[in-house]
Amino acid sequence: MSTAQQVPDILSPEFAADPYPAYRLMRGTAPLIWHEATQSYIISRYEDVERVFKDKNGEFTTDNYDWQLEPVHGKTILQLSGREHAVRRALVAPAFRGADLQEKFLPIIERNSRELIDAFRNSGSAELVNDYATRFPVNVIADMLGLDKADHARFHRWYTAVIAFLGNLSGDPEVAAAGERTRVEFAEYMLPIIRERRKNPGDDLLSTLCAAEVDGVRMSDEDIKAFCSLLLAAGGETTDKAIASIFANLLLHPDQLAAVRADRDLIPRAFAETLRYTPPVHMIMRQSATEVKLSGGTVPAGVTVICLIGAANRDESRYRDPDRFDIFRDNLTTTTAFSAAADHLAFALGRHFCVGALLAKAEVEIGVSQLLDAMPDIRLADGFDPVEDGVFTRGPQCLPVRFTPVTAA
Repeated sequence: MSTAQQVPDILSPEFAADPYPAYRLMRGTAPLIWHEATQSYIISRYEDVERVFKDKNGEFTTDNYDWQLEPVHGKTILQLSGREHAVRRALVAPAFRGADLQEKFLPIIERNSRELIDAFRNSGSAELVNDYATRFPVNVIADMLGLDKADHARFHRWYTAVIAFLGNLSGDPEVAAAGERTRVEFAEYMLPIIRERRKNPGDDLLSTLCAAEVDGVRMSDEDIKAFCSLLLAAGGETTDKAIASIFANLLLHPDQLAAVRADRDLIPRAFAETLRYTPPVHMIMRQSATEVKLSGGTVPAGVTVICLIGAANRDESRYRDPDRFDIFRDNLTTTTAFSAAADHLAFALGRHFCVGALLAKAEVEIGVSQLLDAMPDIRLADGFDPVEDGVFTRGPQCLPVRFTPVTAA
């Protein structure tokens, strides 16, 4: 087993600036690292991360979420296992697939995207992160839940604080305190709304969650509040960064941008390759239930394992030429890229595969297509080179673009 001294430390400025060379080094020479500062084991190879996520032999748990998620969300579905997890997932999953997604939520997605684009479609310029990407998924979730979009600034502040808490690997006490404050503030905001929605249900997702029942089990007010908190953070931050990253990747590869512009059926391919090449979430943690042998050594029972998605998704043993963005690569299956059978790891795998993957796909397909319609000759602002930011979650901080406004016929 390796020690952290042999590769750039995951808490170092060097790693934060560009983790990909460190990932390559880890996969090649240090696939299992004991990281003293976080008291965690770090794994980076595709085969190891895939094994942890699929967890066919009950070797890993999500017990780490007791301290990683519960302080900011309350107890969430991600912490559950066995029948308890299966029932809770059955309560929430229908809203994110099939008829509900198609009939109820696609119009919400289309409307929210169009409204944001209307604010800049005639200006010839936009900053895609702040003008669009950070607003779009949060507005969609607020509309889906039947919440007031006028509270957008609060939602954004809350989910930013939550994501900072989750990625607080260095243990900054101010970041921890801000995250825990968010749990209190969000509960004070949501619980009265949940109680009111139980009395006067509507046609929104929150009302559906209030009424949902599986095998005689219903969600408590606290369950629903925790799920809404998780949905805002996970659905906001990840889709936000995915949309910004898709455009950054395509703008840096004009031939692929031209192909997507000409054939919108390629958008899912561009999304799948972005999830592999520059995933919004670079690391997910699990806890070992037993002693487990992985590449590079053995992990003892009861320890935290940091699964480096950003490294595993560029494993040369899994993907040919992995450091190249290529929406046409033949070893990334688009048809399964948004299901638990995905061959990239950005949504995790197994029983805790991201419940919102199809919602994210719908948002990205609609959003990217509408943006390309409004900005057919989209290009980066002169002299601007997109720079990724973040360690736990990662994406462009800003993306200024220029375009010729489309005149009405």
